[in-house]
Amino acid sequence: MPTRRVALGEVYLPTSGPAYGAVLLGAVVAEHLPDLDDEQAELLPRLVFDARDGLSVPRIALRYRLQTDTHGLDRSRHRIVSDTGRLVLELDRHSRPDPQVLGAVMAAATLPPGARSVAFRSIDQAIKRPGVLPEGLEVRRLLLGIPGAGPPLPGTTYVGGDGAEMWAGVPADRRWAMEVLGLRADVELERTDVQARFRRLVRLAHPDHGAAGQGAAERLSELAEARTVLLDVLNAEAPDSEESAG
Repeated sequence: MPTRRVALGEVYLPTSGPAYGAVLLGAVVAEHLPDLDDEQAELLPRLVFDARDGLSVPRIALRYRLQTDTHGLDRSRHRIVSDTGRLVLELDRHSRPDPQVLGAVMAAATLPPGARSVAFRSIDQAIKRPGVLPEGLEVRRLLLGIPGAGPPLPGTTYVGGDGAEMWAGVPADRRWAMEVLGLRADVELERTDVQARFRRLVRLAHPDHGAAGQGAAERLSELAEARTVLLDVLNAEAPDSEESAG
């Protein structure tokens, strides 16, 4: 694009206790920093210095326009999750490295001063040790952003393959919503299936049914947003039920 843009979506970045939010931001920077071009890598320390006092948007950084509006942008999602007692670092590798690094810095800049300091300590460490991820976390690199796709074997690179073809032409928001509700790319959307999956996953995520309380509100909000996105898609694709007469 002639004008490259990056914006920050919804975040949940706890910086107290184990400070997993700060760990995540540092991991995103460490993972993608080696792939920045030399000019952007040289500009990054200045951006980080400015961001310690918060970032004003819109502005230009690393040849990207930083903004608040996410409309029309592709979506990348990085998470630290608990899976059967293990902590898993999920890194979405389907996009360019530069917006991922910028997004991590923007996310740190939005935190309150105390939490911001913790986040930038983690980012500083990542800049000093590019490519070195935090210890003690199982790393899952989501091939082309598809949950369940494994990381490449040592010495190999990311390729399109069936995964890329499977999601080809699917808008980013629709794809994200389908992934949240566990729907494959080749599944034909049906209202009853969307509603049923939403209700089942809400039950599984609710603390009243045994789910962990930490992060439950975020998960429930994510499920509700995904259902709304897919129901809006179905409404838009439904044939017009009212025909004009006369």
